[in-house]
Amino acid sequence: MFRRLLLCAALAGAASLPALAALNTGATAPDFQAQASLGGKVFTFNLSDALKNGPVVLYFYPAAFTKGCTIEAHTFADAMDQFKALHATVIGVSHDTIGTLNKFSVSECRSKFAVAADPSLTVAKEYDAVLPQAPTYANRTSYVIAPDGKILATLTDLSHPQQHVENALTVLKDYEKTQKPQ
Repeated sequence: MFRRLLLCAALAGAASLPALAALNTGATAPDFQAQASLGGKVFTFNLSDALKNGPVVLYFYPAAFTKGCTIEAHTFADAMDQFKALHATVIGVSHDTIGTLNKFSVSECRSKFAVAADPSLTVAKEYDAVLPQAPTYANRTSYVIAPDGKILATLTDLSHPQQHVENALTVLKDYEKTQKPQ
């Protein structure tokens, strides 16, 4: 309970800070693999394998079952048909254990997309997505990654979790337009 209160205090303070870009647009996304859960079933998520199927929306969030992270998970789940129509994979990443994420993937992600465990924040550090005010948590940072591994867009914003979904869809729609023959 104390850790959740500490996180809430850190998030409240961070809400007033300007959004910072983590990795730049055009940079190569670091490849990674992590234990993940989809619908309560554990598997190994591998970024390079996912990119073979199309773009990937990689989003980092501070902690499962907190208010903003639950809103963000619900919003991604509600938009999954749109992401699938754009041939995009969505994967959330947090410091939570796979046991916690098994529950979160069913209840809050509604078994529609996977969430990966990054308890040591190894992946979050590679993506410069650690929350400065509470370095044991990931920041709310989303990346849209093209199939060639290049970052198409980055968004860091703790205050507006739904914005990540809207912005990712906009980037993917714009990207798709550039991929079709004229």
